[in-house]
Amino acid sequence: MKSGRYIGVMSGTSLDGIDVVLAAIDERMVAQQASYSHPMPIPIKEDILAMCQGQQTTLSAVGRLDAQLGTLFGEAVMTLLKQADVPAHAITAIGCHGQTVWHEPEGEMRFSMQLGDNNRVAALTNITTVGDFRRRDMAYGGQGAPLVPAFHQALLAHPTERRMVLNIGGIANLSLLLPGIAVRGFDTGPGNMLLDTWVWRHRAQPYDKGGQWAMEGRVCLPLLQRMLADPYFVLPAPKSTGREYFNARWLDQQLATLPGISPVDVMATLVELTVTTICEQVLLAGGCERLLVCGGGARNPLLMARMSALLPGIEVASTDSFGVSGDDMEALAFAWLAFRTLSGQPGNLPSVTGARCETLLGGIYPVLPLGHR
Repeated sequence: MKSGRYIGVMSGTSLDGIDVVLAAIDERMVAQQASYSHPMPIPIKEDILAMCQGQQTTLSAVGRLDAQLGTLFGEAVMTLLKQADVPAHAITAIGCHGQTVWHEPEGEMRFSMQLGDNNRVAALTNITTVGDFRRRDMAYGGQGAPLVPAFHQALLAHPTERRMVLNIGGIANLSLLLPGIAVRGFDTGPGNMLLDTWVWRHRAQPYDKGGQWAMEGRVCLPLLQRMLADPYFVLPAPKSTGREYFNARWLDQQLATLPGISPVDVMATLVELTVTTICEQVLLAGGCERLLVCGGGARNPLLMARMSALLPGIEVASTDSFGVSGDDMEALAFAWLAFRTLSGQPGNLPSVTGARCETLLGGIYPVLPLGHR
């Protein structure tokens, strides 16, 4: 087993920053040792948004953004190491997810594209880097996502208690950890993505802190019903989605036939969309005893309160209360997936992604020992 200290790097669909986590990992445990959130520069965020919703672009723009993000991820890792006072040679590997700019999980030539040149990450840090985790699963017929349920199972599954783990990032995804049943997991739909899009448009804020603006509004039932009629929500698992589907254009299409709704009421309705689509899937799966929530949405008291209201009898709690940082969960997962890859162990769950078989995930970008450079 390739036990050691690993760094996970995650830049998600919310585009609110780059999460970097240092952890000691072996076959039995994942012990977080340090974390750091690296800001996403506004020009790079704008370049990502100008590409990931189906707009026309050029190979030159794609290549430049790939190089910029690789450099940024490498700098984020070096900042964490400096803050933690840990030398690069003490790290076994980096697991770098990259920035998703397009995810197309259906069709004959399904693919997922993450940018962030791992060659640059390895060169800047002099640390072996594992990246491009999703496409091997897709080569075996899977969705390539979500990949985090395997990590949720390793850390949070219980032998007798029915648990589910919910990550509310830009997209919300649910892991079903039900005793005696193969783990399942899928994207329920938008998490914070549409909320962030709307509050940025109307208040020039990156997110609605604490759900305070949404609390001032009232849910518009006709708008909610129109959004809930989207065919994605009734698709059977395995399924996954992203910003290429649920984006500003999608929202504007929903609003086009219902003019005159106040912006604050739209905001309240978007919260209800996220909550309703999550809770419906929890109940359709037979419910659970605990719903453990991570991601940025776990810090939104309105989201948490509405889920508790719609799921009576189910304890809704942050993963923090079970010893796993909700803010760092996904970055930790990709550190763990790097450990799995270097240990020669599969990282996907076919019961989640629909792949034909288990497989190693990711490409390895090794570095020479310092004495050989």
